[in-house]
Amino acid sequence: MELSLESDAEALWQDALDLLAARELPESLLAMLRNCEPEGLSDGTLELRTSMRLVVKNVGKIQPLVEECVSQAAFEPTKVVVTFEQATAAGEHPRGSTMTRDEANRWMAETEQRVPVSLAMPSRAIMNDTWDEGAQAARDEENLRRRARNPLVEDISPTTSKLTFERFVRGEENDIAYQAALQVANGMNTTYNPLFIYGKSGLGKTHLLRAVQNYIARNDPSRLCVYRDASTFITDYTEAMRHTERSAASVLRQNYADIDVLIIDDIQKMVGKAGTIGFFFDTFNELISNGKQIVLAADRTPAQLGMGKDGFDERVTSRLGSGFTAPIQVPSYELKLRLIETFCERMRDDAASENVTGLSGVIPEQARRYMAERAGTNIRVIEGFCQRCLFAATTAERRGGEISREEIEAVAKECWPSAGHSVSIEDVQRAVEKYYDIDHSSLVGTKRHKAIMEARHVAIWLARELCDRTLADIGKHFGGRSHATVMHSISVVDEARKDDKIFYDRLMQIRESITGNL
Repeated sequence: MELSLESDAEALWQDALDLLAARELPESLLAMLRNCEPEGLSDGTLELRTSMRLVVKNVGKIQPLVEECVSQAAFEPTKVVVTFEQATAAGEHPRGSTMTRDEANRWMAETEQRVPVSLAMPSRAIMNDTWDEGAQAARDEENLRRRARNPLVEDISPTTSKLTFERFVRGEENDIAYQAALQVANGMNTTYNPLFIYGKSGLGKTHLLRAVQNYIARNDPSRLCVYRDASTFITDYTEAMRHTERSAASVLRQNYADIDVLIIDDIQKMVGKAGTIGFFFDTFNELISNGKQIVLAADRTPAQLGMGKDGFDERVTSRLGSGFTAPIQVPSYELKLRLIETFCERMRDDAASENVTGLSGVIPEQARRYMAERAGTNIRVIEGFCQRCLFAATTAERRGGEISREEIEAVAKECWPSAGHSVSIEDVQRAVEKYYDIDHSSLVGTKRHKAIMEARHVAIWLARELCDRTLADIGKHFGGRSHATVMHSISVVDEARKDDKIFYDRLMQIRESITGNL
């Protein structure tokens, strides 16, 4: 049987993805590549489409490599064209659409308002604009019984109920994860299964997972959605195994099997728990085989969870990475500023509605910008930082003044005490050498290999950023380099961190390994 053009395109793209994965690309970049869907193959050109603008931008940066792998898989020279397509309604994608970011944001907001109308009645049989109300009432009653008899389904607390998609502060660092989570929640995309979100602690993974839970609870209560932290999941398993009733384990399995959407946070906590991992693997397979949705989050990629003697085995990591893997990167200065502005505004509004005193002040724009400069990358800590600065601003207003840079600096040092510790150039060099797996002589020497050059530029930039030393001092620690050479390295990194989010994420990881600034 002759394959269609669409089947040829899909087979070719899958082969190319395998070749690209062997090139040891960052997991976040591989996730973007997997997000591209083959549209067609004709005249030596493979056409791909994606609904995410950031994917087009980043895939374009490695287009020669992508075309090399596609050509290798096709056994002939093949070009690759990636087209951005944004949905105009639930499940519809216009061909060749070119939306601005503001237009895309408006579309997402409109989608969230439109989709619940259909999701609120997902099982109603509509025929000639009518439905069988009796049958629907019976289904609603059965759904209530399912919820009542499954102890894993819990009420959402008032605090957790605030973790919604509307309150999530978006930026390029987290937009892929945000859009994927929203599409899973509203049922627009069933191919993201499992949806695996990864990133360092405090970047918003839990917020997105809870947003999925809240969305389903509000708009589609017929779907049983259960959120579990890995620690609670472990407790569920161990207590069932220790129970005097031998049927406890089978009851637990049945309860987990009778879930439509299972959300598990911080699954890295299961590492080393062989029994729990086995139970999780069986539960995972049963839910997936029955068409149920799974959403997971961890502080590292599926492949990284398999590293080490106690890591997950290959059968588990391959299943974790079999759906859609979305990264959340550390926030840039721009996103930190947006977070600070949003948090301060919400805190004032919440304080007014809840009659809380001391948080009514206004932080001037210049002060907010300085807060963004001094803030670390943990969003939870940034929120606490904003609350304390807002309290200080309110106190200053009562005195007839404004919050000062000195007050912001004092609060920042308390929130991120490591920022006040002395960091030596040697500390920076050791961290960079470890990350890039190079020796000291290569870092400070004259070799100009690409990897060594990047490491050297990064080390010089971090020395300038973290060490209270002159450019001449920094140059002496890097083989006697001149002031101009040091300035060149700093400008190279400054330019790259603005344009390349993957590089920025790498830079911040190294910085945090030095300062301990989580």
